[in-house]
Amino acid sequence: MDTTASMHAVRGHSRGGPQQLVHEVAPRPVPGPGEVLVAVRSASITSGELGWDATWTDSFDGTGSPRVPIVPAKEVSGTITELGSGVSELSVGDEVFGLIPFTRDGAAAEFTAVPAGVLAVKPAALSHDAAAALTLAGLTAWQGLVRHGGLTEGQRVLVHGGAGGVGSFVVQIAAALGASVTATASAEDAEFVRELGAEHVIDYASERFEDQVKDVDLVFDTVGGDIQTRSWQVLRPGGVLVSIVAPPDPSRAGEARGVFFVVEPDRAGLTELARLFESGRLTPRIDRVVPLADAAGAYEALEREHRRGKVVLRVS
Repeated sequence: MDTTASMHAVRGHSRGGPQQLVHEVAPRPVPGPGEVLVAVRSASITSGELGWDATWTDSFDGTGSPRVPIVPAKEVSGTITELGSGVSELSVGDEVFGLIPFTRDGAAAEFTAVPAGVLAVKPAALSHDAAAALTLAGLTAWQGLVRHGGLTEGQRVLVHGGAGGVGSFVVQIAAALGASVTATASAEDAEFVRELGAEHVIDYASERFEDQVKDVDLVFDTVGGDIQTRSWQVLRPGGVLVSIVAPPDPSRAGEARGVFFVVEPDRAGLTELARLFESGRLTPRIDRVVPLADAAGAYEALEREHRRGKVVLRVS
């Protein structure tokens, strides 16, 4: 391959917010051993992503070396155009989707080099936009409910933020796995969240959730703060508080337990999400689709506007 080949990409040359992002011509990456080159069709973006240490350095805690210029957007769907050495489980021409490791360049570009092991083959009926919207939020929901929460059929689940990018997947997946789901949301989002599979929706602006539910098996916290603290009192003995915001305070747990986790790239989890989609029990929710060149504006809107579901960059 011509290592001087170029592409269009969105990059940040110094650490900061959306104002640091520039749509420009950049070198096309070359896949290394165990990697594939993906021609990106769609990429999804996440609130807070530009503030993560892993976005700008080669470590999660910011102690590593700076890694600039960076390409954001860790959620990718596209077509494999080249294989690195040692890759045998995927082929050129495969349509794939996945979550790119956080300390690597993302998918806000025409091409991205990705470890083959984090990608799964995209279901034919799943659009590239929807596949990109599914990866990070879907895996977060799946790992929180199943791997960390041990959810089983018939259990009772409370989801905080049921209309959000992650919460909308938590509601759908919990319902698909046979749980009874209650979610908090704004009054204007109540019908939307019911359509996702929630049996009961609590308006967080006018109702206290602890007055509405009790003996919950699993609370999925996407909000944190006082909401997380108050969630302990609705759990049954042996229940679990799963948070993606901050570690739950163990001194308040009593006979319950708390879990904080950061989502990880996960081919097996993607495969399970694909099966739920193909069975009709999971639908990625997209708030809007914007052109790659408008990525900076999309990140700005992500921080200030209410949304339902994910924001997707249409690359090609």
